[in-house]
Amino acid sequence: MSEAALARVSVRILEKEYQFSCAVDERAALLDSAEFLNSEMRKIRDTGKVIGLDRIAVMAALNMANELLKGRSRDPSLDSDIVHRVRLLRERVEAALERGQQLEL
Repeated sequence: MSEAALARVSVRILEKEYQFSCAVDERAALLDSAEFLNSEMRKIRDTGKVIGLDRIAVMAALNMANELLKGRSRDPSLDSDIVHRVRLLRERVEAALERGQQLEL
């Protein structure tokens, strides 16, 4: 993928800024995904039962994976494309969290 086809995207999740690069045509989907993730993580944080960004992120990921699997069992046609997109999103979030944790050290 050429540099011209990439967009730099900045998202804020739980008051923390993350930078990503993605294909220009995937920018809107990445922003929507980040907003959804932020919303889910806020819900978990606001319960006060889970403390720590990494634990909140894991809990949100488990909740979303559970919903994905429930949806897949209802509609078997939801398969590789969705799984691939969720995997890419998870990898991007994990990479951003790793970079953030390394910067804090």
